[in-house]
Amino acid sequence: MLATWRLRNFIRPYWRWALLAPLLMALEVSMDLLLPRLIQVIVDEGISQGDMRLVLTTGVWMVAVAVIGLLGGIGCGIYAIRTGQAFGADLRQALFAKVQTLSFANLDKLETGGLITRLTNDVTQVTELVMMMLRIMVRAPLLMVGGLVMAILTSPRLAWLFIVLIPIVLITLWWVMNRAYPLFSGVQKRLDTLNAVLQENLAGVRVVKAFVRSNHEIARFGRANTDLMEQNISAVRTVAVTMPLMMLTVNVGIVGALWFGGALVDTGTMHVGQIIAFINYLMMSLTSLLTVGMLVMRISRAEASAVRIEEVLHSEAAVQDRAQKVADFVPQGRVAFEQVDFAYNDESHDLVLDNVSFVAEPGQTVALLGATGSGKSSLISLIPRFYDVTGGRVTIDGVDVRDLDQVALRRHIGVALQESVLFSGSIRDNIRYGRPDADDEVVIAAAKMAQAHDFISGFAEGYDSMVGQRGVNLSGGQKQRIAIARALLPDPAILILDDSTSAVDVETEARIQEALARARQGRTSFVVAQRISTVLTADKILVLDEGRVVAEGTHAQLMRSSPLYREIYASQLDAVQDEVDEIAWHEDQVQVAGRGANHVTI
Repeated sequence: MLATWRLRNFIRPYWRWALLAPLLMALEVSMDLLLPRLIQVIVDEGISQGDMRLVLTTGVWMVAVAVIGLLGGIGCGIYAIRTGQAFGADLRQALFAKVQTLSFANLDKLETGGLITRLTNDVTQVTELVMMMLRIMVRAPLLMVGGLVMAILTSPRLAWLFIVLIPIVLITLWWVMNRAYPLFSGVQKRLDTLNAVLQENLAGVRVVKAFVRSNHEIARFGRANTDLMEQNISAVRTVAVTMPLMMLTVNVGIVGALWFGGALVDTGTMHVGQIIAFINYLMMSLTSLLTVGMLVMRISRAEASAVRIEEVLHSEAAVQDRAQKVADFVPQGRVAFEQVDFAYNDESHDLVLDNVSFVAEPGQTVALLGATGSGKSSLISLIPRFYDVTGGRVTIDGVDVRDLDQVALRRHIGVALQESVLFSGSIRDNIRYGRPDADDEVVIAAAKMAQAHDFISGFAEGYDSMVGQRGVNLSGGQKQRIAIARALLPDPAILILDDSTSAVDVETEARIQEALARARQGRTSFVVAQRISTVLTADKILVLDEGRVVAEGTHAQLMRSSPLYREIYASQLDAVQDEVDEIAWHEDQVQVAGRGANHVTI
């Protein structure tokens, strides 16, 4: 319960509700404890002496006590639910806000599926525990202690039964909780895996359909689902022994009370009403422990969830602003890499970038070229500090980016990432995502530069057209152009385009490049591209191979000095020529077939 207890700060804003709930539950418990004593009065003083007036009067008091207890229970339920749901909402909000502060490295470690589980299922588990703590977990101890006290007052001679039975119950509960906690931790981890598989499948459902891999995905989900089921069974099976043991203890207590109490009645030292009241109090005490036993599973599971929630809340962003950060930074655009090393895992010796050094002067366009996995995307991710360098430094206008305020830094950098991520909402809102107050004139100007205005205007609602989840109602090229417009709209000093025209045709790309050439004037631009035609006009081309810059220069310089660049250039020219030849061959075949068909007709 330590992790759950440490989340108590989220209850403090609702302390009045949290206080009212147990007070009202105490009222209900008090009324419940009073009822057996009234029953004793009816049996020993009313029925045994034939005093029906006392029986009726006491009966009326029992009804009144029951109604008061009912009102207390209802009030407790209302305030417990209010407290629990408010606690859950605040905790979920805090978790989401914390995730927004984390760096890419943290998100890589925590993974999307795990974060979704923590924000949903884990928060739900802890929320339900809070509501139980304010209701059942208040009621059970009060009933146990109150029942014990009232039982001793009712019959001190039978009170020794509690000394025998309660330790048995407590030892059983302790054993079950220690066994259940690690098992329920495993349940939550397997739920993470299940969510990850589900998320990947739903996000990539078109790929699954295209490659006819539905059976494979069903089997993969089935394995994760089975693992979750088996872990759940192990956990619940461990907890399942609680109920039979508790019931056995309660029944042994009742038999003992009847056996020894009956003997006392025979000797005249105890009345029947006392036995009835004592058994009621005995059942109240032991049943309250039984209730705790039933809740052991929920407590163990909630504790496992609380630990996972704390892991996120206590995570420190891998990328941190320094104490003496520069907040009022307006860059001119000179970007320099000085002997930069980078690895995604600081403890790993596998460098993604190895001793990278180059300078991009203000207004220059720097293109990055290289095979897949050569480190192009990793390199540009260091400029806006999505990650921090492992060695060396990245500077803008001579200032280490680690000395800059992250918000101030990124406000002057426009980024169109490799994967064009759009959000549900209008096209207009997606384009002005980085500058929500931008007017329509600025939005349209950015869309025109990205060659997106024409197709947007073709929609019935134009810029008010709604984008489906993840941009499902747009083509890949349309999403990329909207993402480019979004990057251009804030008028950044540094522009980063990470293979952002890969999904458009050559003609559209040419128009985009022409527009971007004008847009890049006066700003430093970094362009990652697979097509060599995209980088021909760049002021500087960096050729990367296995994390190293193996060549640097303009197109003309690299054609003379870099065998690797010439190889890439030649391979793409050959691919284009092969495509042209194939189209010509198919056209010839169509013409031949046409002549044959005409001959048959004649």
